[in-house]
Amino acid sequence: MSLELYQFWRSSASYRVRIALNLKSLPYVTHGVHLTKDGGEQWKAAYKEVNPQSRVPTLVHDGQRFTQSLAIIEYLDEVFPGTRLIPKDPVDRATVRMLSQIIACDIQPLQNTSTTKYLKDVFNLGEDAITTWLREWISRGLDAYNAHLARDPVHGKFSHGDTPTMADCCLVPQLYAAQRFGIEPAKYPRLALIGENCAALPAFQHAHPSKQPDAQ
Repeated sequence: MSLELYQFWRSSASYRVRIALNLKSLPYVTHGVHLTKDGGEQWKAAYKEVNPQSRVPTLVHDGQRFTQSLAIIEYLDEVFPGTRLIPKDPVDRATVRMLSQIIACDIQPLQNTSTTKYLKDVFNLGEDAITTWLREWISRGLDAYNAHLARDPVHGKFSHGDTPTMADCCLVPQLYAAQRFGIEPAKYPRLALIGENCAALPAFQHAHPSKQPDAQ
């Protein structure tokens, strides 16, 4: 078995996949793709050969290439035994996917480097305006995530129950990004508690951006 992960240390999407790989106890090799250095290594021909979309992460498993973090996590859960990241029960499975997509589909696209670069280059927005943009959309998404948890009859230490799921793989990187942009976890006590429970696990600790070989 050979698993390779093309990633950027601070990328939320890369962070999600690292957590999933660790929770599944899967060894993997990382290749750093710097998203801002020299205009962004993701735009270079060498990486376009790996991922034509010029985004991270990309997972290579025995020569097969997969992109999009949620698709990668679902693939890992289907192919490799052990800890399940997506429940078998249809209701539980849909709930975990719903929570994951709030972050991966609604928040992440509005905070990634491509979006903020466009706001800067095309609309001439300054750093303060871009930070305001980021805080607005991150807060809206976390508000929704938090509201869904409040209605979820399945309570526990994590986003859905007492074991980490794909939803937690998404939540923890988003909380990390929220802090970077000035949104304190204390605003969301329940989310902060889930984050603390996750942080106590080695799988989350080793996936942290500061622990990556390409970290700056």
